[in-house]
Amino acid sequence: MVNDENTTHTRTERRDAARNRQLILNTAQRLFEQYGVEQVSMNQIASEAQIGPGTLYRRYRNKGELCLDLIKDSIDLFFEEIEEYLKENHTVPPQQRLKEILSFFIRFREKKAQLLTGVEETKSTNPLKSRAQSPLYVELHQIFVELFDEMAANEQIHSYSVFNADMVLMALSSDSYFFQKDVRGYSPEEILELLCSTFISN
Repeated sequence: MVNDENTTHTRTERRDAARNRQLILNTAQRLFEQYGVEQVSMNQIASEAQIGPGTLYRRYRNKGELCLDLIKDSIDLFFEEIEEYLKENHTVPPQQRLKEILSFFIRFREKKAQLLTGVEETKSTNPLKSRAQSPLYVELHQIFVELFDEMAANEQIHSYSVFNADMVLMALSSDSYFFQKDVRGYSPEEILELLCSTFISN
């Protein structure tokens, strides 16, 4: 009998947690679309969702985690698209494959600019470290390293793949990318070409 009560209680808690999560995500999405990610605070989301700040912070420690949850499905689809491309084009030279993946990511950044910025701007004592640990960064970094390794092996030169992958990802971070686009005036296509001419040997 006690077990039945515990099971029912656990199910109710899970249902409540799932309902709260959806409520938080729906509210955040609406506020972000209305005011922009940077202008919306966690307390504002809790207030609009009519839940306690404690409930919100138990699920999401900061706005970056909330943005990541909102964009998670899109990130999964993005990596599925990359995986499919790499599988179908494994005989294409690594330089061309890397350029194509950079192009995928630039399109993705343009489409999901606000949420990606929110993910990157997680308040942290060490923002660079937390950015480097984000799933998007880690997975892209690995793909870039493998392609840079392949290029180095083909050309029989020393590989600086980890450094190159870090630099490419720094160049594509929100701050750097939108500085080049909005201040320097480069188009997404020009940014892609400049990245390729800087990091990919012909």
